[in-house]
Amino acid sequence: MKVLMTRKLPDRVIAAARDRFEDLTVRDNTVPLTVEEARQSMHDYDAVLPTLGDQYGAAAFEGGNFRCRLLANFGVGYNHIDVTAAADAGIAVTNTPGAVTDATADIAMTLMLMTLRRAGEGERLVRAGAWDGWHPTQMLGLHMTGKTVGIIGMGRIGQAIADRCRLGFGMKVVFHNRSEKAIEGCTQLASLNDVMAASDVVVLAMPGGPATRHMIGADALGAMQPHAFLINIARGDVMDEAALIDVLQSGGIAGAGLDVYEFEPKVPDALLAMENVTLLPHLGTATLEVREDMGLMAVRNLIAHLDGQPLPNPV
Repeated sequence: MKVLMTRKLPDRVIAAARDRFEDLTVRDNTVPLTVEEARQSMHDYDAVLPTLGDQYGAAAFEGGNFRCRLLANFGVGYNHIDVTAAADAGIAVTNTPGAVTDATADIAMTLMLMTLRRAGEGERLVRAGAWDGWHPTQMLGLHMTGKTVGIIGMGRIGQAIADRCRLGFGMKVVFHNRSEKAIEGCTQLASLNDVMAASDVVVLAMPGGPATRHMIGADALGAMQPHAFLINIARGDVMDEAALIDVLQSGGIAGAGLDVYEFEPKVPDALLAMENVTLLPHLGTATLEVREDMGLMAVRNLIAHLDGQPLPNPV
């Protein structure tokens, strides 16, 4: 079976893939595949291991008659793949759920603490040589312990964030989810805006895709309290970035912490200029152990396909 890995993965993952697939191509470019490259990959390979940003949207499947029969996505999110178009073309899609949960929840806590306690701003102050020493009213932030966190999307990652907030910081947890869920120590509120209004800090943890694009826009942001903060570790396009900039510039919320962006990797100049915004370069799963786990899970999906076995993680 001829297999394409669209981006270099950790050595352990590549070795596991080469152990089963003699005809493995590892692309040496870190830039995502274009639509044309994605379409050509499905003509040239029996299976593809794509990842975030590779353009397997509806346009990539135009023309059909593909050799490829599996897109074994590296990552739990697959909003860069049109699953319906893939199915119509006879191509299965898998992902890597579970492997990313704890690392992504950890980066949410990192952003919460950095943003509420102004850590990024403080580091920039020290590095610039502008710190003139400690004093009682310097850089006062928001104490996180005991506050109310609102979580939008209560899947694996949302629940892991809730546990850390509730058990580690004594926070009250409220949440919005597409379906009703009973989560220990957490309260599901009636609407998205109810959660936005009730929270000192809102964390976005819902999946990406057409159903959630711009779910957080001017209306939802307008429901937040002026002292509240917004954290996004989900997908960039769940947020209307222009609306976020407007509410930050007007003082409608106190600040934001972002690991993902609507037009990633482009970050608007307006966000770069704001001291009350923490900006990370999509570090959600960026640990060696997690990336190895993700890659090995994707390889297991490929191997199951090769062996004619049920796919472990179909989407």
